[in-house]
Amino acid sequence: MVLKAELHCHIEGAASTSLVELKAAKYGADVSGFIQNGKFVWHDFTSFLRAFDQASLLFRTEEDYADLAEDHLLSLSRQDAIYSEFFISTDHAVSAGLDPHAYIEGLAEGMRRAKAATGIECRMIATGLRHKGPEAVLAAAQYIAANPHPLITGFGMAGDERMYHPSDFTGAFDLARDAGLGITVHAGELAGWESVANALDALKPARIGHGVRAIENADLVKRLADEQILLECCPGSNISLGVYGDFPSHPFAALAKAGVPVTLNSDDPPYFHTDLAREYEIAATYFGYDDEMSTEVTATALKAAFVDEDTRIALLARLYPDKTVRVTDELFAGSVSSS
Repeated sequence: MVLKAELHCHIEGAASTSLVELKAAKYGADVSGFIQNGKFVWHDFTSFLRAFDQASLLFRTEEDYADLAEDHLLSLSRQDAIYSEFFISTDHAVSAGLDPHAYIEGLAEGMRRAKAATGIECRMIATGLRHKGPEAVLAAAQYIAANPHPLITGFGMAGDERMYHPSDFTGAFDLARDAGLGITVHAGELAGWESVANALDALKPARIGHGVRAIENADLVKRLADEQILLECCPGSNISLGVYGDFPSHPFAALAKAGVPVTLNSDDPPYFHTDLAREYEIAATYFGYDDEMSTEVTATALKAAFVDEDTRIALLARLYPDKTVRVTDELFAGSVSSS
């Protein structure tokens, strides 16, 4: 059994079709346009976003979001996950007619329920939606900075990375950083290596969501390795969206071999017919990862998690129960030593 951790999952995108259908029945909504035979239906990135948004609008109350977070985290726990971070979007809450405070409190309640039941640890990463523009992303950062929550420990940007330039969003990310939030940003998925380089230069993140297109530039790969910028890789998502044609051509293993910290994540699992366990299985089947290497991927995620150091040490102790855990100043070097 390999214990797992996840850093990159959109909570609305984690809603199972069965849960979405349950909420649709509650609100008398028709989901036949985007759910068929128990699966989400879409054919490109634009239609994926449309299905995602339509499903998200069926979560309308604090309790709906508590159900969503609890259901997601219980599922992760069954996959032997001990830690999860998921992206939240106050924009989605507002679109569904829900006050952002109620949205966050609902998710937090679901997190508390799941932790009480299974022991899984979790944090939220607030995001702005890039395709809504710089003002919307700034507003998202302003709300989180003005309304801090102990379970919201990071800030990022999701949405269509083909729109706008990272430098358009520096104000939002500077505000979030000043508020003490960890910084991550989606880049290098649908756009090329320049997207990653521009995000690094303009926004100075500790982590990049996806980032796999960095493989297209050797100097950028070296920079990621030298600066130990973690990539939140989502192989199943990348294949589903056609970023790469098949798993053997995915650069996960090449990036890791070059010294770039990489993790495994499910992104929007039911939309991409995956889950966290399958992502680890993909690494074993296509990237040659044995249990020890997969456990190191989990350790990498825990070392880069946006948590306090006491929580980090406790999580690493769960991962390595027979070793003494030592978190050093060098985040990805020498953090676990034999007792």
